[in-house]
Amino acid sequence: MPEEPNLMSSLWPLVPSGAADWLLELCGDGLTGFMPPAMPDAVWVLNAMYEHAQGPADVSYHEYHEYHQERLADGSILPHVVAGIDLDAVGVATGGGLGRAQHPGPGWRRLRWAELARRTGDPAVPDGLMPSYRCFPSVKKEGSWPLGMVPPTEGSLDRETWNRLIAILTEYSPAGPDTRCLAYYNPLMLGAADFDNLHVRGGRLGDAEILYDQSEADFSPSNLWADDHSWVLCTDYDLWATKIAGPPALIDALLNDFEIEAVRLPWAH
Repeated sequence: MPEEPNLMSSLWPLVPSGAADWLLELCGDGLTGFMPPAMPDAVWVLNAMYEHAQGPADVSYHEYHEYHQERLADGSILPHVVAGIDLDAVGVATGGGLGRAQHPGPGWRRLRWAELARRTGDPAVPDGLMPSYRCFPSVKKEGSWPLGMVPPTEGSLDRETWNRLIAILTEYSPAGPDTRCLAYYNPLMLGAADFDNLHVRGGRLGDAEILYDQSEADFSPSNLWADDHSWVLCTDYDLWATKIAGPPALIDALLNDFEIEAVRLPWAH
């Protein structure tokens, strides 16, 4: 459920945009998120994808969309309207999407990138590339994923990964849940490219789960960082993963976690 506006303002009030100046100096342009270098280490946490228990279907999202549009045209089915929005008119024919995501529900299981890589022979992330829609080309048919799979969304961690990541960051921050943090939402999320007034909020790490349901943005924060700059994460608007830069102990914990799926990308370290 979206957060109560007053609760967000109380726990994570807006702070002067100058709080992000150090990231601007370190990373340059933050239009899609400030991407940090290793500090001194770094890892990529992969967004979740899912597969139906019955396995991948032979029909792709694109093929289903075409069939569905034909049935709409001949009147054999009615448009799928939710909250006044015609989903058939705006439906994505490739699978996946943009922004927040969570487990799809009964009948679906999380599909690890490593498992799909073993199954297909595709590398989880091809050399020289970032985790994005360009991954797993052999899975797709004419650029579209099979109906039996839900690929990662762009620009946001999924809810379960966000919550687990916050728990690990809390464990490896000296002040634990009382660690002072700042969160930045890039202008693309807010529909206002105003770099003179960056949208930055400040609060406690122990209250960070609420940031996921920021009503002004359908995304997890672009950046979250400890006020002492001991670690920083970046979820780029165009990518399927989040980079975390920080101390080796934190990075090792992420690589070895039972829930989070994380990889090293030497070319994007």
